[in-house]
Amino acid sequence: MTQNSPFTQSKRLGRPKSEAATAHEAILDAVQTLLQEKSVRDLTMEAVAKRAGVGKPTLYKWWPSKAALVLALFQERLELQPRPAAGQSFEEEIRSRVRLVITEYQGLLGRITAEIVAEGQSDPTILQEFYNRHVAIRRAEVISAIEHAKARGELRQETHAEVLVDELFGPIYYRLILRITPFDATWGDQLVDQVLDGLRLA
Repeated sequence: MTQNSPFTQSKRLGRPKSEAATAHEAILDAVQTLLQEKSVRDLTMEAVAKRAGVGKPTLYKWWPSKAALVLALFQERLELQPRPAAGQSFEEEIRSRVRLVITEYQGLLGRITAEIVAEGQSDPTILQEFYNRHVAIRRAEVISAIEHAKARGELRQETHAEVLVDELFGPIYYRLILRITPFDATWGDQLVDQVLDGLRLA
């Protein structure tokens, strides 16, 4: 991984890390490096152990499968999670969330996400883990924001929160997986305008 990578780790300051913590970081370093060279499908636990300089039992002590290991990297290293700014309107918050997801999915995170979805077609447990540990958390946050917007009078009361989430974020995954048409912040703003048109009250 180059120094200019947006996923470069922060400097490791403070007290010396324990042997277990050092091994943990070495393993995630190895996964991150290997996934810049090969796909999720081609990644193996053997290759990770060799690159990290640890035994396979060490890997399996923390992660029972390759999917669990990739998802750990996903959450601990790659996923950006800034909180929405206080005092934003619903539309401002949703616009920020859509832009964030689009930004995240432009690089390595997007490729890994698409590969996780592809792998999930033959191993449904991968998709379930991805949903439980990533999608469901974000989805719940957006549903909560929608319900608060309805209570504040920003959206029509008949707005179906679950359907609105699908309308806002489904097209992003569609473009990410098919890779036929690009998506950027401008397209994201157009998406929000199109979806929210007719739902606004204010």
